[in-house]
Amino acid sequence: MPGSTPAPSLASARLPLFPVTATVTEDRLTIAGCDLAELAQQWGTPLYLYDEATLVQAVQAYRQALKCHYPGPSGITYAGKAGLNLALAQWMAAQGVWLDCTGLGELHIASTARVPREQILVHGVNKTAQDLAAAVEMARVIVVDNLTELERLATLAQARSGPFPELWLRIRPGLAVETHAFRQTGQEDSKFGMSYPEALEAVRLCQAQGLPLTGLHFHQGSHFHDPTPLGPALDQALDFAQKAWREMGWRLAVICPGGGWGVPYHEDDLPHPSVASYVRFLAERLMAGCAARELPLPALHLEPGRSLVARAGVALYRVGAVKRTAHRRWILLDGGLADNPRPALYGARYSALPVAQPQRPPQGRAWLAGPYCESGDVLIEDLPMPELAPGELVAVPVSGAYHLSMGSNYNGARRPAVLWLAGGEARLIQRRESLDELVQRDLPLW
Repeated sequence: MPGSTPAPSLASARLPLFPVTATVTEDRLTIAGCDLAELAQQWGTPLYLYDEATLVQAVQAYRQALKCHYPGPSGITYAGKAGLNLALAQWMAAQGVWLDCTGLGELHIASTARVPREQILVHGVNKTAQDLAAAVEMARVIVVDNLTELERLATLAQARSGPFPELWLRIRPGLAVETHAFRQTGQEDSKFGMSYPEALEAVRLCQAQGLPLTGLHFHQGSHFHDPTPLGPALDQALDFAQKAWREMGWRLAVICPGGGWGVPYHEDDLPHPSVASYVRFLAERLMAGCAARELPLPALHLEPGRSLVARAGVALYRVGAVKRTAHRRWILLDGGLADNPRPALYGARYSALPVAQPQRPPQGRAWLAGPYCESGDVLIEDLPMPELAPGELVAVPVSGAYHLSMGSNYNGARRPAVLWLAGGEARLIQRRESLDELVQRDLPLW
């Protein structure tokens, strides 16, 4: 129509989902000055990339928001479940970010990466005896999920002569954020945390045993976009802190309303509410709540995972075949369900760009699927895409969180290589799993 604004190209609409260093150079998609086609040629596909500049920007966004909006002490912990390897653990520690570890395996990664004890926090809904013993030795903070666990920690404390970690109680607010049911954690019937009566009993036990209880933690779910439901849960936590102070003299030193702030995965999700708006809401609600209850401001600690690393990551796949059924164009890739189970688990929605000539106009809609023997092995559904030929590369943005940590060896898939991109250089931080490693743990019958 005369005077109408032309529709943005696929590249201009989708580039904001990619790392901050992503550009189109000489008709090719590049990140941190690295040619993605050259990286795929050298390291193979599927291939995962992490852009350091995007990680830096994400950490700074949280730090600046906390500094601007909260006058009390504050800090951030990276939720290692979003994705953890030696390089990420080392990098977060070097930035002064704490590391949230769940279980002995993640603690071992942190130890191997030489993350200082002062920066390790331990979570877990059913920590084993080994988990707890390691946490006591290695962590600054243990977030206590239940009374049984607290009793076991009391026994460990009696036998220990050295320093004992701070304890935070995980409370269950009975309120969840708006997200997929599988990502909700704060509802009344959640497996996570203690009820308020249980938490009061936990305070009594800590005082009786001389355990260093300093904080409260709650988490209502992951990948939410509106912080409003956090308000009532925060109020409940402060009501609890006021009651514990009046009845038992216990003073709240730290409060952690978890993490879970969402990110845009698809161009339809843009623009996304900022980290600053999320932090501002929490800070203002906490300050008002403490003032109303005559409580001193506690330290405010946040546990982002996805919103620190998701945008920094990109997955590269190679097209193996293109075929058409009655109503669909299938672009078949060399990765999918085994390295990214999120679409199959809870309908996660993604976008993509071809690496070569990403400005090409779309030629209809396409379904991007992997090679695995599951009908649910579909990475992206109903996405406008140009015509692609076998051998072309496809880049899927916002791939830095929960892909590899939730991946598998399904159909004998080998876990992908991972590269760290910074200053025009790519560094291998996790090599591709070998065929021999697929059977390394197996023992033959004969």
